[in-house]
Amino acid sequence: MRILFLACLRAHTGNSTTAYRIKSHLEAAGHECELRDAAGLQSPLEVGMLIAQNKFEAGLVIHLYKAGRFLLGNRIPFGAVFGGTDINEDVKNEEKCRVMGAVLEDARFAVAFTYKIKEVAAKHWPQAKCKIHIQSQGILTLPNVSFNCEAFLQNAGIQHNTKNLDIFLLICGLRKVKDPLYLVEAFAEWHEREPNVYLAIIGPMVDQLFTNEVKSKLHNIDGVHFIEEIAQADLQALVKRCFAVVNSSVSEGMSAALLEAMDLEVPVLARDIPGNAAIIKHEDTGLLFSTPQEFVQLSKRLMSEPTLKRKIIYNAKQYIHTNHSWELERETYQYLVRNLTN
Repeated sequence: MRILFLACLRAHTGNSTTAYRIKSHLEAAGHECELRDAAGLQSPLEVGMLIAQNKFEAGLVIHLYKAGRFLLGNRIPFGAVFGGTDINEDVKNEEKCRVMGAVLEDARFAVAFTYKIKEVAAKHWPQAKCKIHIQSQGILTLPNVSFNCEAFLQNAGIQHNTKNLDIFLLICGLRKVKDPLYLVEAFAEWHEREPNVYLAIIGPMVDQLFTNEVKSKLHNIDGVHFIEEIAQADLQALVKRCFAVVNSSVSEGMSAALLEAMDLEVPVLARDIPGNAAIIKHEDTGLLFSTPQEFVQLSKRLMSEPTLKRKIIYNAKQYIHTNHSWELERETYQYLVRNLTN
């Protein structure tokens, strides 16, 4: 089957990583899957012409608003995957919510990463509840074992001798919903008292105005550094080098960065929001914080209690093995797409 797959493909972002992973699942089943960046599209009419010219037989989208709206009225069977900001943020906008409802109405199936996402979607569009499937993100980590983390960190401005530093890594695209500045002042105060701790914020510059705000804020802050995006295998090697991975988002669908850290046996600390609480059990598979001060307290505890750290690492690894199987994700998408045209 020839499939048109629409998603936002900004490099090294969650939607992009998920899209390429699902694409590989579908191609493994023998489908021809053409992935297009929804950010570069203008209208359903443009997509209709694309479908006609390339004889696409089916469609798939990640993010009901940003990508799904372009398949409306184009008369090919398609499935939709909730992206995170669509169900957490875009539903608050009346027009976007209406469009997403129309997308769900036309979609043959929809995929939610968590039961919570399905519950929220069913509250807004109860008629679509029966077509929403639950499939967590599948995790497959392949860090670049040859990546020189110490040299990379030194080039990023984090001291000359980095081997004895405790580095916390916050992985996110620079946009307001990720709130990368949430912990900065509290962390800087901690770094002033304990110079061996550092926070590295790493990710793509999604929103240029907000990126400028972040860079301006960090210019006079010690102990917190911004690092531009790097390839996924290199990033996973960097995760392995760090003491912990951090998430400070205001809202989150399902953080692949947290899941990958858990699989790589690195502890995670995340802001206590529904998307993070859906994958992290406090003091069991990770630590959840509600304030910057609590983040610092929990981080210090993790550093001073090796038994707690070992417990969290072990339980998180088991959780990933049980709940985020890459193989099961492959089977699910292959099954759903196989039945699209039935």
